[in-house]
Amino acid sequence: MQNIIKNKLSLIASLFLICIYGLAFLADFVAPYNPNELHSNYGYMKPSQVYLDSKGLYVYRRTQVVDKENYIKKSLEIKDKKYHLKFFNNNKIISVEKPGEIFLLGTDSLGRDLLSRLLFGARPSLTIGFISLIIAFPLGLLYGGISGYFGGLADNLMMRVAEAIMSLPSFYLLIILSALLPANLSNFQRFAMITFILSFISWAGLARIIRGQVLAIKEKEFIESARSIGLDSISTIIKHLIPHTFSFVIISATLSVPSFIIGETALSFLGLGINQPDPSWGNILAEGKELSNILTRPWLLWSPALLIFFSVFSFNIIGDSLRDYFDPKNS
Repeated sequence: MQNIIKNKLSLIASLFLICIYGLAFLADFVAPYNPNELHSNYGYMKPSQVYLDSKGLYVYRRTQVVDKENYIKKSLEIKDKKYHLKFFNNNKIISVEKPGEIFLLGTDSLGRDLLSRLLFGARPSLTIGFISLIIAFPLGLLYGGISGYFGGLADNLMMRVAEAIMSLPSFYLLIILSALLPANLSNFQRFAMITFILSFISWAGLARIIRGQVLAIKEKEFIESARSIGLDSISTIIKHLIPHTFSFVIISATLSVPSFIIGETALSFLGLGINQPDPSWGNILAEGKELSNILTRPWLLWSPALLIFFSVFSFNIIGDSLRDYFDPKNS
């Protein structure tokens, strides 16, 4: 029963990640607006209410008035005309007749569509994990493989270096290094530097575990056979030792992606990562954290928070399922 539940959760998690990555990849087509497009009269607008009639889905034009008693803005629908939604029109999945506007998740303080910003913001927040893996994991695999294969003094020295990196408080180091980045960097350059920093602080743990696995494998017969036919050490490590650690690497990679996502999101949330106006889940979440927004405009907080939570949770569910699948006790 427990395995059935885990398999269903893993399937749901996989479908969720496929959907969210697909939406991020197709953001130019899926998002109703450009993420930085300003709608000056629609700041802090609530999510649009969609209606249905015989012609299809429609919305009303809206305006905002100030509640003088509570000093908050309220949106009012002007029901003089219906503005029907259009699908697959002007290279957009969904659009609306002008001058109507549709904000399915509401807007931020500048009147930017939150749904569009979340879709485009998913690109840096979700891709940073895989880019960091491409950098960190080959380094950790090769470093740990060399250390475990040669052993002796080389192993001791290499492991002391890895342990020194592992002993650094990674999140605080990440904040310090990000804070030291030049202020005039573009968001693309800042994203590249954050990716490098995340990769730098994450390879050592993998290297130490790979080293332990290589120590257990290197005395087996197929390694001795490779040595006997004259295969050099590096080729032996790459062709024979490292492939036997792939089951662990797949699990570790799946479980590492959430930490990269959280790392980038946390930096952007603190203003040390992707900066406005370019969207990132972290800097979108930062606006929602204000107490006034939590009380009166909860969509600013819950939309990015739920996306971050379910993305991280999905990767953890899949990683846990892979760990059970590759566990020899379950075979």
